[in-house]
Amino acid sequence: MRVLITGAAGFLGSHLCDYLISQGHSVIGMDNFITGSPENIAHLAGNPNFSFIKHDVSEYIFVPQKVDAVMHFASPASPNPASPFGYPSLPIQTMKAGALGTHNTLGVAKQFGARFLLASTSEIYGDPLEHPQKESYWGHADPIGYRSVYDEAKRFAEALTMAYHRYHNIDTRIVRIFNTYGPRMRLDDGRVVPNFINQALKKEPLTVYGDGMQTRSFCYVADLIEGIYKLLMSDEHLPVNIGNPSEISILDFAIEINGLTGNPAGIVFKKDKRLSDDPQRRQPDITRAKTILNWEPHTNLQDGLASTIAYFKQKINI
Repeated sequence: MRVLITGAAGFLGSHLCDYLISQGHSVIGMDNFITGSPENIAHLAGNPNFSFIKHDVSEYIFVPQKVDAVMHFASPASPNPASPFGYPSLPIQTMKAGALGTHNTLGVAKQFGARFLLASTSEIYGDPLEHPQKESYWGHADPIGYRSVYDEAKRFAEALTMAYHRYHNIDTRIVRIFNTYGPRMRLDDGRVVPNFINQALKKEPLTVYGDGMQTRSFCYVADLIEGIYKLLMSDEHLPVNIGNPSEISILDFAIEINGLTGNPAGIVFKKDKRLSDDPQRRQPDITRAKTILNWEPHTNLQDGLASTIAYFKQKINI
């Protein structure tokens, strides 16, 4: 297939480019580099199966040749309000990527009769009252909170995707992505994995906000990309959770990273500065992914973190 991937220079988008090319497909990457990095796709320069268009997906998209699939991954993704790359710092761009970007990429799929895959998120569940979260759960989200620019953009994107599927008969898929980590994460994006690893490698105490009992479920990027590819190649139109159901507290996660890096500085607790609508618990129910896609993650946390830490060491010359 020839596949258009928006957000191609981002953390997930760049890995997706690599994976599709490894499977024999050709990729047209698209990014405006607001949060993506040219370094993430530099190794693809000169590859006959890769081409690139610098473009903002909130503007009309022109693709010079027919594509067989469109994968919409363009969006800021970090919830950290202190990061210049997080969606609280880029609220309008985030809303436009989710709303106008989804509309424009669906238009490309409609033009060429291509299959379409939307990168949605576990954030559409908000601060969930159901645990773990199934795809049937409608969520518990604040529509005007600080996180709403991301949450509501993705909820709108899902609704628009299903509208195009039902009205225009577009061959659509929706993946709800849970917390993912691995090489090519931005070192300065403010999320917990790069924050902790940066502090640990500098032999600084890891900063845990509140009591550290809030939980996340971390999926290694290679596992996630495999699941997304299986969804693309499937016939499933309804949303599918892709993530790791192994839940861990932020405190235990900090202890794990200190152990893997040999950081003697320990942990410092600070007053909780989470956004008011930050989820307290996050864990996917992946029954549908197991049943429909025959997929589940296989990389354990220690191995995935070892690979991620090695990448960070290289990037900061340690």
